[in-house]
Amino acid sequence: MELAVINHEDYFAKIGDDHKFPINKFGELAKYLLEKKIINNFHKPYPCSVDTLKGAHSETYINNIINKSLDQNQVKKIGFPLVDSVVKRSLVATGGTVLASKLALDSRIACNTAGGSHHANFDEGAGYCVFNDVAVAAQYLLNRSLVKKIIIVDLDVHQGNGNSDIFKNNKDVFTFSIHSKSNYPAKKSKSDLDIELEDNTEDKKYIEILKNNLHDLNKEKFDFAFYIAGVDVHCNDRLGKLKLTDEGIKKREELVIENFFSKKIPFCGVLGGGYNKDFKKLVELHSILHETCAKFVN
Repeated sequence: MELAVINHEDYFAKIGDDHKFPINKFGELAKYLLEKKIINNFHKPYPCSVDTLKGAHSETYINNIINKSLDQNQVKKIGFPLVDSVVKRSLVATGGTVLASKLALDSRIACNTAGGSHHANFDEGAGYCVFNDVAVAAQYLLNRSLVKKIIIVDLDVHQGNGNSDIFKNNKDVFTFSIHSKSNYPAKKSKSDLDIELEDNTEDKKYIEILKNNLHDLNKEKFDFAFYIAGVDVHCNDRLGKLKLTDEGIKKREELVIENFFSKKIPFCGVLGGGYNKDFKKLVELHSILHETCAKFVN
């Protein structure tokens, strides 16, 4: 059986050639996965519907994005120009995570080649995040009674403040974030479990912390896991402040995926952040998620 992976050409958006967000990574990652024969084809998502988006976002905010009528200060907070391709990308990438979550229920494991927009909140976007795809997908599954108890494992270098805010009063979603203490956002929200790391944390300590916390969390009864696999924890990342190596990220993915797969808990992996100084290396690092998941499926 082949790993179910979601991709769409509209994951690319016209944000300007000099923009510091590496928007080309989504298309290049898709090419890389095919070239390396990690997978043979992709599932293609539809744009997320307004009804589904309303599970995690206010209708006013959704309409302001779709109509490109969002207040300029809020546009600035997102960090992308509010143009047609950005709107389209935000809807399609969110639809991609919803589709991946549905496929994970069938095949136990599925991945998007985008997603992890964890700074987007109920009524605003921030930090290159327009719609919170994981929150939308989690609420989609709960609203249809497809699952009862979800864990969001967020290992991006930045705290998943959007998810912790959106689900702060929802006992059916457990938010777990391991992140850089001194990094964005300056004001952290409160996840169900936050682990803050000091600058320059390396592989050994990181993996030990992750292993111990997963062990404790396994006492809970989750029946679905979302994983935000940000690679901005890498030692050569422009925006990260941690010091994980390629091997550390490989070990991290193996640990997280095996933890849920071995317990037959459906698992949906999404990209999260990555701003490596070396673009080719960035694509390789993001592919570790899909390559590791593929090994469990095959």
